[in-house]
Amino acid sequence: MRRYDGRPLDGEGFDQLCGAVMAGVNTVIDGKPEAVRLALTVFLAQGHLLVEDVPGVGKTMLAKALARTIDCTVSRIQFTPDLLPSDITGVSMFNQASATFEFRPGAVFANIVIGDEINRASAKTQSALLECMEEHQVTVDGTSYRLSEPFMVVATQNPIEMEGTYPLPEAQRDRFMARISMGYPDVTAELAMLETHQSTSPLDGLIPVVDASGVAAMLTRVADVYASAAVKEYAVAIGHATRVHEQLRLGASPRALLQLLRAAKAHAALAGRDFVLPDDLRDLAEPVLAHRLILERRAASLGATVHDVLAGVLASIPVPATAGSAHSSGSR
Repeated sequence: MRRYDGRPLDGEGFDQLCGAVMAGVNTVIDGKPEAVRLALTVFLAQGHLLVEDVPGVGKTMLAKALARTIDCTVSRIQFTPDLLPSDITGVSMFNQASATFEFRPGAVFANIVIGDEINRASAKTQSALLECMEEHQVTVDGTSYRLSEPFMVVATQNPIEMEGTYPLPEAQRDRFMARISMGYPDVTAELAMLETHQSTSPLDGLIPVVDASGVAAMLTRVADVYASAAVKEYAVAIGHATRVHEQLRLGASPRALLQLLRAAKAHAALAGRDFVLPDDLRDLAEPVLAHRLILERRAASLGATVHDVLAGVLASIPVPATAGSAHSSGSR
């Protein structure tokens, strides 16, 4: 594991670390390199990830594998109907010896929090994550407690059609930077899984490849990626088009556009660039925006889908031709 002394991370070092993280996770998640890459993109953009699919396709395994490759604190919360908000955030307990109240931190006090089957808990319990995810703090009995940095929630959920699930409120979905679907592995990957996952868990051999100081250097490099005025205007145009679209009841929020741009910076950095292109926004529009959009009931009844609407929005907005030219000399 490579350790850092606080100096800026160069392009080669960044590429090596990202490659090592993805290689490690890919040894655990067979045949899903795009899902792994998007999960790393969200982490580098300092966002939160929602992994949605049917049970048994590796949602929790992806979250655990990403956490194992980074030398940081990790906690796992199994969301159930009887889970209480205080189980997540913590609680103030009275200490009889000192005659004072002491705060006992909950499971959310970790760098990476794995929320397993988040939509099996009630909306009240789900809402305990709202302040944590947006402000990186917890407020209990009027006192706020900061969470450790970096902080990321990787939540899994089953489709809402599954028995015993509660739909995530709009405010909760909007705090997740991206949503991905694992899907079933192809035949080759599934055969490989049957060969290698029988006797031992692939997580057992996964070791951290970067420590906390290295992560901080990676995040700083991504934050410094350049986004031109044309790229920002393009992002705003996409967001505005979703808000006025006749088939959408709820469009992209300002938070969604902020997260789209941050994710685009991470996407550009992973591609070896220090500037954002419109293609970065287009590539990420589906995972970053789709879970936030809500169709009009009539449009849904006529068979329209958020995917089709979003594709139409992207096709209708002119792509700026010179978005990255002012900074194009910075690619590596």
